[in-house]
Amino acid sequence: MTSALPILSAIETRVLGVLAEKQRTVPDSYPLTLNTLVAGCNQKTSRNPLMELSETDAQAALDSLKGYSLVMESSGGRVSRYEHNVERVLRVPSQSTILLTVLMLRGPQTAGELRIASERMHNFADISSVEAFLDELAERPAGALVVKLGRLPGARENRWMHLLSGPPSEQMLEAAAAPAGRGGDASLGEVAALKLNVARLEAEVAALKTLTARICSELGIADQA
Repeated sequence: MTSALPILSAIETRVLGVLAEKQRTVPDSYPLTLNTLVAGCNQKTSRNPLMELSETDAQAALDSLKGYSLVMESSGGRVSRYEHNVERVLRVPSQSTILLTVLMLRGPQTAGELRIASERMHNFADISSVEAFLDELAERPAGALVVKLGRLPGARENRWMHLLSGPPSEQMLEAAAAPAGRGGDASLGEVAALKLNVARLEAEVAALKTLTARICSELGIADQA
């Protein structure tokens, strides 16, 4: 991996987060097979946004993450298995990796929410301990990995967001500042994931159009696209 931190897609972030989570919650099954990884990515609990990834989606994300050395593959046994390499690549302690894991899987969280969500992976002594690790991640000399968002109206704590998928856009910040309680509004994490997924889908459509045009040209028929 180069010194510059890569901007991960929503799918890459989900895959990396699941690998980091399962290392601590189901150590007997770790490293993960592709099938187990996909199940973890698509589970309906402790995930925001919910996803419906295929094995092809997950494999493409794994291949990309391997290029950054964030994921390692072991070929022993009948199937390949995968594990994360976050601590070594990003040079952060395990406690920081756990906080990043929750943020990758659940979207923006307050320090209190992070402490509760991290319990199966690490028992932080108190909220101050969580905040200390978050501050370290935000002030990391090699580049911030988290950012503190503006406090929502009526909220007692600020939420934190990871920066592995890039800094929040103005639209995302506006969504974070919007009044809470409107059930039809998308969360900050959902907005980020949707924008990234739209960009990915647009690229796929463009590639398919190019392929269709080439096939039509080879067959000598008019392209109706």
